Amino acid sequence: MVLLLPISLTYFLLIFPLEHSDLLAVNSSVSRDFVFHLWVVSIELNPGLKPPSILPPDVGLVHVLGKGLNDSLHFILSNHGAPALLLVHTNSPWSTLQVDWPEFISRSSSGSLRVMPESSVVYSRAQVLLRLWEYNDPQTKAESTFYPPYELQNFTWSDLKVTQWDNMVTLCGRENTESFARGSFCLKFSAFGSAGHDKAWPSLLHNANSSQLRIWLDGVKPRGNNSRFKLELQSVGNSGFQERVDVCSSIDLYTHSIIMKMSQWVSFPINSSGVWGYSQWKPTAYLKPEPEFKDSTTCRHSELVSVSQIPPSGLVKAYFKEDSPGYGLNVSFGVTGDPFYESTEYISWTVVMGMGEPLVISFLFIFIIIVVELAIVISMEVCSCICRRMCSSGYQSID
Repeated sequence: MVLLLPISLTYFLLIFPLEHSDLLAVNSSVSRDFVFHLWVVSIELNPGLKPPSILPPDVGLVHVLGKGLNDSLHFILSNHGAPALLLVHTNSPWSTLQVDWPEFISRSSSGSLRVMPESSVVYSRAQVLLRLWEYNDPQTKAESTFYPPYELQNFTWSDLKVTQWDNMVTLCGRENTESFARGSFCLKFSAFGSAGHDKAWPSLLHNANSSQLRIWLDGVKPRGNNSRFKLELQSVGNSGFQERVDVCSSIDLYTHSIIMKMSQWVSFPINSSGVWGYSQWKPTAYLKPEPEFKDSTTCRHSELVSVSQIPPSGLVKAYFKEDSPGYGLNVSFGVTGDPFYESTEYISWTVVMGMGEPLVISFLFIFIIIVVELAIVISMEVCSCICRRMCSSGYQSID
């Protein structure tokens, strides 16, 4: 009994905060008016588009809105050009998204997509999927051979498929080439109303201030032997902000590794160390749709570089100005010794994009749990000894 209680307590303390509280919530410096709470999440496809207006192929937009007591969080996903996800945080619970659809479709100028009132906007950041690189890994010190990249802005994209009950959006695209005759490049967006973790590997942590993108390549015919892929990403944000990539250690409760490295691409104001937004991932991809631990492969990211040109995304061009700061990097899937893409013709990778500080389970948190457990065990043992002594000294036999 003494042993069972601490074990149960450990499970409760580790799981309960992730599922039901904001212990891992954002840094409150993001907004002075921010209150930790559950968001009210709603999702809308092509907001403001009224019949008989019809969108051209490969143009769509999904708006996910989280309303709090004193602020709002907007996630906007679009397949117009290179697929992109935009995060906008406001200090008003009544902020709204406005789209000038003719201007948005033409990609002619900035301002066709706005969050109103514009004075309520506290922070904005977009993540764009630019291109997919395929290269030959010689498994030696020789340089890899790169094939012409797949430009995601030129893909033929399916309609955005929205499932309201779980706040998910699925999008798939392909290039009109032999390699994509039976293959596709897909992404699944998820929004959350509270803290928790994804049940599917890599089981990334999330809260109401974050969203998740699961990206996979399936059935694409490789253009050579020993092929691997890397994904080129670009971010665009507010002026006055800069970005960096950190690698940190986190306690991992949900996979075979107790301690896991985490890559964190963070955004923060110039002359300040406080993080306002982030993209976070584990350095792991998977070679099967429903993977086991043995189906994992290593990910690596390149150095982060500053980019002066706005990416070819209709969403980014509609919201940001041409001189908005941008950064880019590549994430490669697989290293020497890992299976090649052709072994399964499948690869998936997951990233969380959110507001505030990245979510990690710290060593301090685990230390506090251990101290609490030890205190409970010692207290129970002391109580048990006192009870046994009182019983043995206070009982006299009649005989």
